[in-house]
Amino acid sequence: MFTLAVVLGVAGVGAAAAAIVAAVGSVHRVAASSAGVDVVGVRLSYPRLNGAEWALLTAAFLGATALSIALVAFVKQRTAYRRFISRLQIVGELDGHRSARVIADPAPQAFCAGYLRPKVYVSRRTVELLTPPELDAVLAHEHHHRRVRDPLRFAFGRVFGQALFFIPALRALSERYADEAELHADHAAVRETRGGVAALASALLVFEQSSAPGVAGISPERADSLLGQAASWRVPGRMLTRSVGMLSSIVLVVWQTSGIASAQASLNLPIVSSRPCIMVLAVLALGVWLAMALCRAGALEGLRRVPGVIVRG
Repeated sequence: MFTLAVVLGVAGVGAAAAAIVAAVGSVHRVAASSAGVDVVGVRLSYPRLNGAEWALLTAAFLGATALSIALVAFVKQRTAYRRFISRLQIVGELDGHRSARVIADPAPQAFCAGYLRPKVYVSRRTVELLTPPELDAVLAHEHHHRRVRDPLRFAFGRVFGQALFFIPALRALSERYADEAELHADHAAVRETRGGVAALASALLVFEQSSAPGVAGISPERADSLLGQAASWRVPGRMLTRSVGMLSSIVLVVWQTSGIASAQASLNLPIVSSRPCIMVLAVLALGVWLAMALCRAGALEGLRRVPGVIVRG
């Protein structure tokens, strides 16, 4: 699922960037006025666009909005993640597990955090509640998240699932990968520890009983998987078809219009000028502003769940 999400994400970013580059490249500088109108004695000028340019500008606006959302969401997530890590009160390393950090938290928690160099964290309460086999199973689960850099993968899915809103399958695939990542980490814990399924299942029950309702990250699918029932999930065919169709449409518009699109304008300040101006770049700038406004409310929605957390608090 993650590979398919990456392919769609890279294709979406490429299509957005191509639309912006093609739109900027279609602007032609002219010395004479392209078009203008007198308002209250002030001459307002604007570039002269043909039909292909309008279509290309629409695709470029969509691309600029998507890339701006991605940039703002990435910065906000990175800032929030650093703030989260800085607030952890690390009391030391776990005996026998030097790669795990113990945090002073009264709630039972175990999670993997960090992008390029992720680390495993367990709360002091977790160490007190779990038996050695149970703790080994939990640590093996989190170390699997660390080895495959799941926090970075989750961040990719959240940012590009939100930014590339014209690819509906991307968010669904990213959410599915988040679920599958827990199952894969469970399987790794069962393989790598002596306690096997019993130790991990027992640890999950301890988390469930010691946490507030809805806090423990134990889904029915995880429980079924530990009991030997394989998870069944199919790629959303219709959604994937719509996503590929949208991407293809953007690429087709850019390809067909880039050669004939034309915006004739001068290089003066936008709109208010006695001579022509470049309104193309102003439209793209408007897309950036709109993207920032959209991100302000929802860019950190994915941080409600800490990547790789067995117990969420």
